[in-house]
Amino acid sequence: MAQFSVNSQRFDPYKNFKFRVKWDGRYVAGISKVSALKRTTEVVKHRDGGDPSSSRKSPGRTEFEAITLERGVTHDKDFEQWANKVWNFGALPGAEASLKDFRKDLIIEVYNETGQLAIAYKVFRAWVSEFQALPDLDANANAIAIQHIKLENEGWVRDTETTEPSEITFTDPS
Repeated sequence: MAQFSVNSQRFDPYKNFKFRVKWDGRYVAGISKVSALKRTTEVVKHRDGGDPSSSRKSPGRTEFEAITLERGVTHDKDFEQWANKVWNFGALPGAEASLKDFRKDLIIEVYNETGQLAIAYKVFRAWVSEFQALPDLDANANAIAIQHIKLENEGWVRDTETTEPSEITFTDPS
């Protein structure tokens, strides 16, 4: 029978609005949205010759979906500089891509309501497949200009070194 580790102190699941993203050993400024981490394993169906009425299923290839990062447009050039490593307009022919360092590992951290690190995931060998520098501009709108990058990746794992935080409690002053 499976054993489950349960935090007897925490009843509520973690919220999705406190997070940070880190690459090149530093946090990236202003990220407001990270798409879901999702992987899909293909199903390979096969039959045994002696059992023609049903098929069996086995796992096939596993694919990791691209991750999209969004943030408001600022003077920070992190998104653009990384995207330019995959394709840089105006570079010499044959030198449009920076093959040495266009891939990065990154860390996505989730925090509890009090700002304690609760969960982290490591994403491996990511690279920018799509870069939106500016959204549609509309003089009649009243919205934040958002830029985004889409990151292809070769997988992710939960960072097991990130342990469950000891959450704070308030004591009765009386």
